[in-house]
Amino acid sequence: MRTYQQSLLRAAMKALGMTRDMFSNSLGVKRRALDTWLLPDTSREYRQMPDAVRLLIESRWPGLASLDTAVAASLRDRICPPEAPHLLSVTQFQRDSLGDLLRLAGSLEPVAQRHKTCRVLEGAVLGNLFFEPSTRTRLSFGAAFCRLGGAVCDTTGFTFSSMAKGESLADTSRVVAGYFDAIVVRHPETGSVARFAENIEVPVVNGGDGAGEHPTQALVDVYTMEKEFARLGKTLDGATVALVGDLRHGRAVQSLFRILTLYRQLSFKLVAPGGLEMPTELIDAAVTLGHQVTQHSTLQGGLRDADLVYATRIQKERMQEEAAEGYPARFRIDKSAISRLAPADVVILHPLPRDSAPEANDLSCDLDADPRLAIFRQTDNGVAVRMAVFATLLGVEAQIPACLRDANWRRPARIGKADAKFHRLAGSA
Repeated sequence: MRTYQQSLLRAAMKALGMTRDMFSNSLGVKRRALDTWLLPDTSREYRQMPDAVRLLIESRWPGLASLDTAVAASLRDRICPPEAPHLLSVTQFQRDSLGDLLRLAGSLEPVAQRHKTCRVLEGAVLGNLFFEPSTRTRLSFGAAFCRLGGAVCDTTGFTFSSMAKGESLADTSRVVAGYFDAIVVRHPETGSVARFAENIEVPVVNGGDGAGEHPTQALVDVYTMEKEFARLGKTLDGATVALVGDLRHGRAVQSLFRILTLYRQLSFKLVAPGGLEMPTELIDAAVTLGHQVTQHSTLQGGLRDADLVYATRIQKERMQEEAAEGYPARFRIDKSAISRLAPADVVILHPLPRDSAPEANDLSCDLDADPRLAIFRQTDNGVAVRMAVFATLLGVEAQIPACLRDANWRRPARIGKADAKFHRLAGSA
């Protein structure tokens, strides 16, 4: 399958009149490395080109990045079947298409951070259909669409929908598809969003379907990991990742686990009490792809040597109350546990919401001033990532550079008073 990476490299060699040997020498890399970057992303020998090399090419020969806009515009076709322009599962991504989407999100950060404006979706309308409670996901999708110039219509809960009158999911989807240019759906039943999308061609994004998947949360999480690791001089390939909490019912952590298997040689530490372990089929799939997976019943074994700790709350709404009450205190992640068990440069994430009650044994609030806690950087990143999703599904990503304008309103230097010193808004005074 042809990728942006291949197109950029081939355009560079053609424009410069260089052979592969000459071009690899000019980049200071081995010919073998260049050959692996030029392979289809379906090949077992394919390797993703490092961002440093891509940036070198685009900075040294700035005209090349725009030589093949058709390939950039085909990102949707690499993620979605032509007849189904939807984002329903992380399994739609290959490593290369994931990298392209995350790079698009990075290019939209000035807009998400209120330094630039962009109106590529002016006139478009998003339907936010949330049949299950949500705060940050629903608002993040809405903010992302608005920052691209679109408008948003919200509906929340079954009682406010015609499905409370007995209308089928298929009828609802066909009706609302006539009103909107894109639709986000959250629904309490696993597989329901795919059923919602199967008979319409208006792009549908899965905002969470029961205990099924939450693909955009996984994209936000991986984008945050990439940024945090880059700040620390690390790469996600080869990292040790601890996933802690309810791994049985958590759709966010399961989607993350799936998408992380696109990286190379990760070491997963799965930390969960009995009955809440990661499903066996997901573990087996990760091992088949060459990753190391170990399971732990205590934080002591799971947090040691972890480059990243991803904590999750107990999904009480998806389990019997007596099972939730059996969650032991030894799974509470607080300052003491991190100081005793985790490396000094560990990154701490959580998909939120967290249960802040002292007896909840979730991610403790006593870490809020710790710069290693990236949960609010994580939520802030959600706007740029979801903007990239909308731009891709609606086919406007190639128009973004020409549409950027300076924002004229006053912006604070940072959002939260306890935010880390390096967590600043772009272009803020």
